[in-house]
Amino acid sequence: MIEKALASIQRESYDPRYFQILYLGSFLLYGVSYLGWDTALPKYLSLFGAAVATQLAFSYFTTKKYSSVKSALITALGLCLLLKTGSIETAVLAAVIAISTKFILKVKNKHIFNPANIGIVTAILLSNDAWVSPGQWGSSVVLWFLVGAAGLMMILKVGRMDTSITFLVVFGGLLFLRQVVYLGWESSVWLHQMSNGTLLLFAFFMITDPMTTPNHTYARIIWAGALGAALFIASNFFYVQTAAVWLLFMISPFTPFFDRLFQAKKYAWSTPQKSTNPITT
Repeated sequence: MIEKALASIQRESYDPRYFQILYLGSFLLYGVSYLGWDTALPKYLSLFGAAVATQLAFSYFTTKKYSSVKSALITALGLCLLLKTGSIETAVLAAVIAISTKFILKVKNKHIFNPANIGIVTAILLSNDAWVSPGQWGSSVVLWFLVGAAGLMMILKVGRMDTSITFLVVFGGLLFLRQVVYLGWESSVWLHQMSNGTLLLFAFFMITDPMTTPNHTYARIIWAGALGAALFIASNFFYVQTAAVWLLFMISPFTPFFDRLFQAKKYAWSTPQKSTNPITT
C-alpha cells in the first residue's frame, strides 16, 4: 500500500502540467499587473469555470480520470493570454469548444487540435467580438529572455524542445535573410519582431503541446519547419498578423498522418519520458 502511494506521488512529480500552470499563470499576472491589461475578472472566472466544468463532465462520462482537470486549467490560461473578447458569453463558448474537442475530435485516442487554438479560432468564426492581439505583449529583449528561459524549462520536461527550436530557427532564419541580408535593414528590426511575446508563447506553449504534436522526433521537425516557413510567408507577403493561430489550426489535421508515417510511442502525462527515437527529445 505504501509503495503504491509512493509510486503515485513519484508519477505526479513528473507531470509537467504543474509547471505549465505556474508558467502560464505567471505571464497572465505579468500582463495584468505590469502591462496594464484590462483585468476583466468576471470574464476570466467564467472562462476558467466553463473549462473546468466541461472537463469534469466529459471525464465523468468517459475516462473517470479527474486529474485531467490540470489540462483544462492550462487551456483556460492559454485562452486568457491569447484570446481577446469583450463578452463573457464568447469567452465561455471558446472554453467549452476547446475542451469538448479533446473528447470528440480524436484519432487513435489522441485529440487532433490544440484545445486553446481551436477555441480561439471557433470563437473568432462564430462571434463578432473575438480577436487575437499580437501587440498586447510589446517587444523587448527582456521579455525574450524571460519567456525563452521559462519556455525552455517547460519544453525540456515534455520532450518537445525540437519543436520549438525548429520552428524558431526556420521562421527566424528566413526572416533574417529577408530583412537583414536582402533588404539591408538593421538587425534590431529583426530582433524586435522575434521578441514579440505572442510569437514566443506560441513557440514555447501552443505548438509544444505533446498531445497534439507528432509523436516522432523526425515528424515534429518536419511539422514545425513547415509551420515556421508558412508563418514567414503569410506574415511577410500576405501581411496576416494573426497567421500563426490560423496556420496551426490548418496543419493540425495532418498530425495523424505524421504519426502513421513515423511510428513512435504516444506521450503520456505523469510519466517520465524516455525517448526511443534516433534523436534525443
